[in-house]
Amino acid sequence: MNNETVKGFQDFSGEEACKRVKIKKIVEDTFQLYGFEPAETPIIEQEEFVKGDNSSDEAVSDIFKLKDRGERNLALRYEFTFQLKRLARNKKLPYKRYQIGPVFRDEPISGNRMRQFISCDGDVIGADIKDQAEVLSMTKEILDKLKVNGEIYVNNRKLLNEILDEQKVLDKNSVIREIDKLDKLSESEVKTNLKKYKAEGIISIFKKPEIYFKKYSSYKEIVELKKYCKYFGVNVKFLPSLARGLGYYDGNIFEIKTKKIKETIFGGGAYTFNDFPSFGFGVSIERLVAVSTIEINDFPVLVISIEKDKEAVELIKALREKKIACSLFYGKPGKGLEYANSKNFEKVIFVGEKETKLKKFTLKDLKSGKEDKLNLKELAKKLV
Repeated sequence: MNNETVKGFQDFSGEEACKRVKIKKIVEDTFQLYGFEPAETPIIEQEEFVKGDNSSDEAVSDIFKLKDRGERNLALRYEFTFQLKRLARNKKLPYKRYQIGPVFRDEPISGNRMRQFISCDGDVIGADIKDQAEVLSMTKEILDKLKVNGEIYVNNRKLLNEILDEQKVLDKNSVIREIDKLDKLSESEVKTNLKKYKAEGIISIFKKPEIYFKKYSSYKEIVELKKYCKYFGVNVKFLPSLARGLGYYDGNIFEIKTKKIKETIFGGGAYTFNDFPSFGFGVSIERLVAVSTIEINDFPVLVISIEKDKEAVELIKALREKKIACSLFYGKPGKGLEYANSKNFEKVIFVGEKETKLKKFTLKDLKSGKEDKLNLKELAKKLV
């Protein structure tokens, strides 16, 4: 039997899994800090519902399709936004929801992109530009907590359309999809691709200074976004070539990039949902793991029982009551230390005959080798 993972899917364990959990908690805590409420939705949906109104979009074309016993056409979710059609029904606006969970893309594997990844999505249904600025503030706070230096780039889809109209481009969606490849392909390659739409001249417009774009009416939305971002202490950079491929964006859009990886970290924008202006974004745990420099420094302590099991159990119960994470090992000290080192425990506590008589436990720091004899109160204070 072949028990290897399917191509594009991964197992996570040990320190890597701990880092993912920590990053997920940071993201979730920040969502809640900004007043977003959680949501959960099914992984499997009706295929026609998954495709929605964006069946021609590249991401939608890569959905995993399947059938159930009733031969119904089903699909795995490729994102969370389309499921808002159910979630936001009859909700008081603005409706701020976040969701964290696995999504699936049946697409070629490249860079940090796998076929299953954990997406963290936030959306505000009934959002104005002030709300957009607050969302960008939240993304910056997440990056700051993860010690990531990222640049926030903004543009506006209506502004892009104005420029394309000025250039008499007919197939706007196709041209925008080509422009969206500027961070993946060379400028000359994109320019060649644009020739078939007679839109290669647009590249030279993108190189003009920002003041040039003030002549377009939609640029005022960029100005307003920048103003409110400044209130939140968030610096954003105008990038006229920023396109974002999804067809439903119709206002301000943004991406966050870092020098660590070539792929975008955060991406999102404004869209219309049930006639309400809305704003949302997505980021994967995998991308955040790739760029984050946070350290896992909250390893539990290992309690080693040296034939004093009752006392060791009493100790771990007392420690856990004080919210100190700990594991219990029954056996000889040597075996316990060997296990502790293999699992990257930083500290161990010995509970043996001497410790029981003195009512003081031996705490050993495995990095420095230092040992202390401490009672329960002293031990708890040392470990918090």
